[in-house]
Amino acid sequence: MANEGPGERVGKRVGERVGEGVRARRRAETRSALVREARALFAARGYGAVGLAEVVRAAGVTKGALYHHFDSKAALFRAVLEQVQREVGERVAERAEEQSGVWGQLTAGCAAFLDASADPEVQRVMLVDGPAVLGWNEWRALDEATSARHLSEALAGAIEAGEIPRQPVAPLTRLLSGAMNETALWLASSGRPEDLRDARAALARLLEGLRSSEE
Repeated sequence: MANEGPGERVGKRVGERVGEGVRARRRAETRSALVREARALFAARGYGAVGLAEVVRAAGVTKGALYHHFDSKAALFRAVLEQVQREVGERVAERAEEQSGVWGQLTAGCAAFLDASADPEVQRVMLVDGPAVLGWNEWRALDEATSARHLSEALAGAIEAGEIPRQPVAPLTRLLSGAMNETALWLASSGRPEDLRDARAALARLLEGLRSSEE
């Protein structure tokens, strides 16, 4: 076999890189389709009522392709939950950033979390099935990386600005986060539209109680 010339070797390497890029794109598209279809099914019917065969059918891929990305149904659900929690965190941050002052950002972000929690898809995936499927500790770790992180940053900013008396941020974050998560769980089981309005009003009063008194 004749030796390859420089041009042929370069062409071969370029072809290999192009081929790998195409394969990587297809893998990403397959994973995205699996997460998208699983999310729709989990949100509509709940984790326990959905089988992997349904997800594979809806995504238009093989079961082997699914197992290439996720080694179990729980692992697929975790990817869905991560996506939902990340989106909730982004909604909270976006609403907060619309406000100019640190106090307005804190209160707007907390209200946005309750609003997001009223979304049936968020309720089912993040609040009902999330702790049950992954366990409380893993669910809390995911929450810490998204909504709780935004809350901690907002509280730290409010303390630094003198809006809240100086105190350790970590326990305050967990107390407030726990209260809001419990309220969100309650909203998930509530059938009354006015409960969200009442919860937001109660949250506003709770936050106002944290605020520094004017001299």
